Amino acid sequence: MLERGAPGGRAAARPGGRAPRWVERVLRVPLVGKLVGANAIIVLAATVAAFAVHGGSAGDPRVLLILGLALGGSLLVNVTLVVIALRPLGDLEMTATRVWRGDLEARVPASLLADARIGRIGRTLNVLLDGLTSDRARMRRLAAEVISAGDRERAHIARELHDSAAQSLAALVYQLSAAERDAAACEGALPDDGQVALAERLGEIRVMASSVLEEVRLLAHTVHPRVLDDLGLPAALRKLAREVQASTKTRVTITAADEARSVPAPLASVLYRVAQEAVNNAVRHAAPPDVDVRLSLAASQVTLEITDNGRGFDVEDAERRRPGMGLFTMRERVALVNGQFVIESRPGHGTRILVTLPLEQRGTS
Repeated sequence: MLERGAPGGRAAARPGGRAPRWVERVLRVPLVGKLVGANAIIVLAATVAAFAVHGGSAGDPRVLLILGLALGGSLLVNVTLVVIALRPLGDLEMTATRVWRGDLEARVPASLLADARIGRIGRTLNVLLDGLTSDRARMRRLAAEVISAGDRERAHIARELHDSAAQSLAALVYQLSAAERDAAACEGALPDDGQVALAERLGEIRVMASSVLEEVRLLAHTVHPRVLDDLGLPAALRKLAREVQASTKTRVTITAADEARSVPAPLASVLYRVAQEAVNNAVRHAAPPDVDVRLSLAASQVTLEITDNGRGFDVEDAERRRPGMGLFTMRERVALVNGQFVIESRPGHGTRILVTLPLEQRGTS
């Protein structure tokens, strides 16, 4: 007996127990090809045997013709039945491909010609997809409720900051201004040095209170822009542009139709947050001279497009290495309202973000 490692045993046993390469190549041939090859060998063997038995006499061709037709017909029937039986496998592959690309509505179509076992596989896959879609819809509803609750809480905090803390600080600044004026008017009531020191101290306190008031107002707007509730999405975007231009060298252009004020509040909140994140990311990471924000409203959808002429970046690398850029957050916010989020960017070629939201929201996604 030849040993596994002996020179003479290489053909009988390959390293790792693998079959010879020609055997592997034969086994990789599709089933239809295997059937055609096997039947062709059978036809050839039967023809050769018939010639050998009959000795090639003149009366034999008719027998050989009938034999050839019978074997050829058998080959045709076998191949046809196999192709019909395996056709549902193509449907399975197509459905799996659509699901992999994100289409969870894809299902394996029923086939009367499918083999019983293949049919069961298709039905089982459909059941799994139904369960996955249902679970995904529940998760998205829950996530939407969480985000909605967070937005409501931020709006409440913003109102409290604006209506309570900011008003109290404004009153304090007013009182300090009055006290500063009174201290300046009380000539002779205090020594000159004490009077000057008191006036300076009151002035410093007033400046500090004014600074805190501005910070509170900015915090209230950052938490939730009141203008979004009061005047609508176009006005909120224009205010965002003014704030960015006041603090940076980037010019932000807003193009928005007044009809966009009618965008429902949940969608307006999503679009504003995406625009805010996109503009801030552009200013922070790409330093573009210009950012263009366009908001358009159609009969069935609202579209937001943000483009800049900054440095650009590799999108795949950014999503993999820099989650802090907020791409994941923007994409998920848009997905929760059944929208589409597209980002295009290349190093040195700027960035384009396109968001499309349907105005009629479905109950499931």
